[in-house]
Amino acid sequence: MEHHRSESRDSAATLSEVVVADGESDVNGAAGALHSTITRPAKQKGTGHWTTIVLAYRTLGVVFGGLVTSPLYVYPSMPLKSPTEDDYLGIYSIIFWTLSLIGVVKYAFIALKADDQGEGGTFALYSLLCRYMDIGSLSSKRVNSNSTLYHASVNQGSKEQSRLGKFFEKSVVARRLLLFIAMLGMCMLIGDGILTPAISVLSAIDGIRAPFPSVSKSLVTYLSAIVLIVLFLMQKFGTSRVSFLFSPIMGAWTLSTPIVGVYSIVHHYPSIFKAISPHYIIQFFLRNGKEGWLLLGGTVLCITGSEAMFADLGHFNRSSIKMAFLFTIYPSLILTYAGQTAYLIKNPNDHDDGFYKFIPTKVYWPIFGIATLAATVASQSLISATFSVIKQSVVLDYFPRVKVVHTSSSKEGEVYSPEINYILMVLCVAVILIFGDGKDIGNAFGVVVSIVMLITTILLTLVMITIWRTPLFLVALYFVVFFVMEGVYVSAVLTKIPEGGWIPFAISFILAFIMFGWFYGRQRKIDYELTHKIDMNRFEALLYDPGIQRVPGLCFFYTNIQDGLTPILGHYIKNMKCLHKVTIFTTLRYLLVPKVLPHERVVVRKLGLKGVYGCVIQYGYADSLNLEGDLVNQVTESLRSHILNCSDTAESVHLDEEAVLDLEEAKRTDVVHIRGKARFYIGGNCGWFDRIMLVFYEIMHSSCRSALPALGIPLPQRIEVGMLYEA
Repeated sequence: MEHHRSESRDSAATLSEVVVADGESDVNGAAGALHSTITRPAKQKGTGHWTTIVLAYRTLGVVFGGLVTSPLYVYPSMPLKSPTEDDYLGIYSIIFWTLSLIGVVKYAFIALKADDQGEGGTFALYSLLCRYMDIGSLSSKRVNSNSTLYHASVNQGSKEQSRLGKFFEKSVVARRLLLFIAMLGMCMLIGDGILTPAISVLSAIDGIRAPFPSVSKSLVTYLSAIVLIVLFLMQKFGTSRVSFLFSPIMGAWTLSTPIVGVYSIVHHYPSIFKAISPHYIIQFFLRNGKEGWLLLGGTVLCITGSEAMFADLGHFNRSSIKMAFLFTIYPSLILTYAGQTAYLIKNPNDHDDGFYKFIPTKVYWPIFGIATLAATVASQSLISATFSVIKQSVVLDYFPRVKVVHTSSSKEGEVYSPEINYILMVLCVAVILIFGDGKDIGNAFGVVVSIVMLITTILLTLVMITIWRTPLFLVALYFVVFFVMEGVYVSAVLTKIPEGGWIPFAISFILAFIMFGWFYGRQRKIDYELTHKIDMNRFEALLYDPGIQRVPGLCFFYTNIQDGLTPILGHYIKNMKCLHKVTIFTTLRYLLVPKVLPHERVVVRKLGLKGVYGCVIQYGYADSLNLEGDLVNQVTESLRSHILNCSDTAESVHLDEEAVLDLEEAKRTDVVHIRGKARFYIGGNCGWFDRIMLVFYEIMHSSCRSALPALGIPLPQRIEVGMLYEA
């Protein structure tokens, strides 16, 4: 046994650190029944018109940066060879319908409705499916009233499970495939968070070479790296403060580029909007064949950042994101691309610098300044999305515990992770310095964008069938249109793997290995604990063993296993031959609410044995856990009230008064806090796969943060009990 090292905590009043409990946080045998007594207030996100408008304005600086700055690199990323007027009309038609179908129909009107307790993204869809189909190893299989889907499907709660849901419940292969798809989507989105800043900033600063050809490519690369480092260092101030600073920049970009686009249309090709007809798409592919198909690797970048609309949902709300996209971002992109295309029709060989060449000379430098700032801001959308998906996966125990700081006391989804931020910064700068060519990064970018969109389409289809119970005709229509469209994009970008497209696969492989290793180790640990758990009958037998003494004092024994008590308890009693006269088995439960009401924060119950009680300490994401001496006082006071209020006969009154006296005496005598620290014993019977994965898990487990948040407990009162779990 060893004293647990104290951890430092952020002192800022508006920041709240969340470290998720180790494993399942329900303790059904000790305190699980208490969950039904807790009322979770719904998250309060402003729904007034003015609030929505203000939030919509703020989304410009966080959500849509990657999407609205895509004109910087779409045309330069295309390997065009002597393009004609009809080629450009076909490309614009593809861009128009990609933005309209994927951006407007899929994301703005469908995906934004599929939130999981206000969170978006591929992993949120996975957790939602697991909860409704009762599969997976999530910490809660109950549908929470915070979920939008709960309100939309409340009348379906008593319906029989769909046949697809039953299939997933029965098929281990199907469940693992679903987990793999969700993990791949999350890994690709994180890859997007690395590549978006790199290509956006590099493309913007590269514009300085047009008026000054003597500026070297290496200088542009170094300047881009410096700008990105500054951006990542600003993340600690939180999304709200960052969006307040960034939104005016993105507002200027969103308004100025379509104005230039309209000017270009009028001066170069007023009839550009005839390309809206799908006829031009058909003619484009009939005329160009394989070359036209390969060009899709560049056109797909026009929709880059659209996944951030969904993944950043926790930072804002559905109404504000939809309003901003439909009334500002979408019209801005349509006009900007129309202006670019109109210019290129008259200047067909300028496509390698397709953005800056179409800017009129008189406004070049103002637009260059706005473009550089906007490209920097553009990186924010995927950085925020990365923080969100990391938090989701940590909460669901699919990713090693990292520090997650809530930068807002009113929005649960507004988070920041210092470790992840600095890892992203290092990887992003490395990508720029190693692959300075924007085309290589663009090829890698296209792979990420298309695969993430395809995964979202697959998961949304499952949501429609199993949760929304959408008519099969509409589901089939949705799936065929978007799966075929995005599948064609994926097939085109996969040809770019040798030319930089391998980068996201390498990043995703490393992240997937980390996630799977953590998930595998957690599952093995949970399986061992459930197999060797201590029920109340066995616990009673241990206590009545003549060799076991009840020593004076009060003990908080932290446990988190379902339907019983942790095997570490039996290990402790057998080796120490004692247990404190008053022992409170304590569970920390993290709730998706800002703050837990004072009278609901500590919930206690008797466990049927003298001096043995159960306690659940509940906290929200804006609650401070630095309770110091208040923890003991709050728990003992709640326990005292509970004991006295449960008295209903004269005999029980006498026993309860005696229990209260024992509690007060134990508190005066000594207080200790005991938590388990289990490790795997990897013996000779382990196969090579188990040996590799469990060793990797132990390395991660020893490096990541403690599962027990720092409660401000004095160091001399902390005790860790080590135990080896046989693998």
